[in-house]
Order: sequence, then structure tokens, then C-alpha cells
Amino acid sequence: MSDTEHNVVGSELQPCSKSPETGFLRDGHCHEICAVMTQEFLEYSREQGNDLITPRPELGFPGLQSGDRWCICLPRWIEAREVGHAPPVVLEATSEGVLDELSVEELREHAAEPPDDSADDR
Repeated sequence: MSDTEHNVVGSELQPCSKSPETGFLRDGHCHEICAVMTQEFLEYSREQGNDLITPRPELGFPGLQSGDRWCICLPRWIEAREVGHAPPVVLEATSEGVLDELSVEELREHAAEPPDDSADDR
């Protein structure tokens, strides 16, 4: 049995970010959603009690800024989407496990970059 994790587009899960190092295991890979931070999302997250902006050197956390990639939990992303603050999703670095609650189409609507098969006819 393979230990290879897959992303929401069916290929091998790609790293989200090594600098700053992210993920539950701090190995660069996301357990749920890999997102490109926006100032709007960072401020929203801080208002919800999860300050991702302020550096915490004692925890090895440099603080995030707009443009950084970071793993976020599925419930926070869904909550942010519902109020219009969802950050763009990096499909290749987002775990297929989120497909239990979201469709690939919903994620593509918020894709950070066009998926490889963007040539599909509409």
C-alpha cells in the first residue's frame, strides 16, 4: 500500500510552502487546504481569533503576509468563503480529503492559478 497522498485534481500532493514552513507536521504539505494569503483573509482570520500576521519567534512563526502560501483548515476556509473572504486555493497542494465537503468545481472557482486542464470547453 502506498503512502502517497493525492490532491483534489487526482495527482500527487504537492508542497504548499517550505518558507514559511507550513502544514500540520510542518513538512510543507497541507492536511486540508493550501491557500495564497490575501490581506483581506489575514485580517478576517485575525478578527476570528487566529492571528496569522503577527510574528511569534518563540514558536518559529515569522508571521504571514499577502502572497504567502499557507495551510488552513477546511472549516475556516468555508467560513471565509461564506462571508466573501476566501483566499485563493492552490489545487495541486490541497488534499483530496477536502472533497468530502467541497466539490472540485467549488475549489476551481477559487483556484489560485489555472489548473492544467484549463483548456476545457465551456
